[in-house]
Amino acid sequence: MAVSWTSYLKSLECTSCRGELDARDIHGVCPKCGKVLFARYDLAALGKATSPDDLRGRRWDMWRYWELLPVDDPENAVTLGEGMTPLLDVDKRLAARLGFADGRLRIKDEGKNPTGSFKARGMAAAISRAKELGIREVALPSAGNAGSAAAAYAAAAGIKAHIAVPRDVPPLNLAEMRTSGADVLLVDGLIDEAGRVLHQHAAEHGWFELNTLKEPYRQEGKKTLGFELAEQGGWGPGCLPDVIVFPTGGGTGIVGIWKAFEELGALGWIGPSRPKMVVVQSTGCAPLVRAFEEGADHAKPWERAATIAAGIRVPSAIGDYLVLRAVRDSGGIAVAVGDDEIRVSQKEMARETGIYTSPEGAATWAALKTLRHRGFVGGGEDVVLFATAIGIKYPRR
Repeated sequence: MAVSWTSYLKSLECTSCRGELDARDIHGVCPKCGKVLFARYDLAALGKATSPDDLRGRRWDMWRYWELLPVDDPENAVTLGEGMTPLLDVDKRLAARLGFADGRLRIKDEGKNPTGSFKARGMAAAISRAKELGIREVALPSAGNAGSAAAAYAAAAGIKAHIAVPRDVPPLNLAEMRTSGADVLLVDGLIDEAGRVLHQHAAEHGWFELNTLKEPYRQEGKKTLGFELAEQGGWGPGCLPDVIVFPTGGGTGIVGIWKAFEELGALGWIGPSRPKMVVVQSTGCAPLVRAFEEGADHAKPWERAATIAAGIRVPSAIGDYLVLRAVRDSGGIAVAVGDDEIRVSQKEMARETGIYTSPEGAATWAALKTLRHRGFVGGGEDVVLFATAIGIKYPRR
């Protein structure tokens, strides 16, 4: 029985060329092909040493899964209490009105995380690993919530954060970043332009870049979403929902959850069935939806991206092939919803469920109706929507 903190991290692996790298060294993307790196663990050894029963009585945050997280020394785990968010049942009468009288509809409320979004998970892992590797300054572009989380966790770790954001970033996000001591650069353009500008500064000053899927550890924090679904479902066969509906920009959420299921499956902690993964984007910025419909492995950049859902206003993503692979391997789908649908859904969720979620989270509620109308879901499934952030952080539009 594992009773003390032990990470089974063993290496980094390229998700494209399958090259292996030493996890004790500092890496961003694969040095050979420039693709996404995944942290890999000694699952055989872990399976012999630990079982889900060993989690009983552990700390109530995402670090309860320390064996499958990339921090060797618990002193380097930077935490603000992230993870273990509620999985809430939608009232049966409301679910029936939405066409799920014979199914189950639930919402994973990620707005309960520190800084009000699921981005806290990824930044907790990435900043913790940066601290362990001796990194003193980090840099990233952000549409808002990732920057808020990075600033907070960097402050807690004693690391300097440099963040580039679009000039129209939600004001509360900007206030969070600056209050936490981050160096914030306002950029004319979207997150892709912010990334280009910050990359130049990082190269000049030697800052380590924490861009989405351009370093190996943000997805490690995000994968705890999948761990929690399995634990909240009781582990073993049948513990996972039938369908997961997730708002997607850069893709670390979908990628992390799918990676979690891969690891848990290899350990035998869950059964063989997997949820159908549903990507939700805005009609004003839907590169992954277009690529899915075209049968492409990569998404062409979206021109003139515009949507009220800042977190999914991502014209292109380095991990597009990983997102599309997860959707297709799971038998899922990618759908786009309009901003008017998002506005209506945000109000409906608040008034019908009591959850005032972000526009990104509301997009999943809007997508639910699309999925039902198209017949992708029949109404008898167990469906989980991800409300990825709290709505109060966004200006009303």
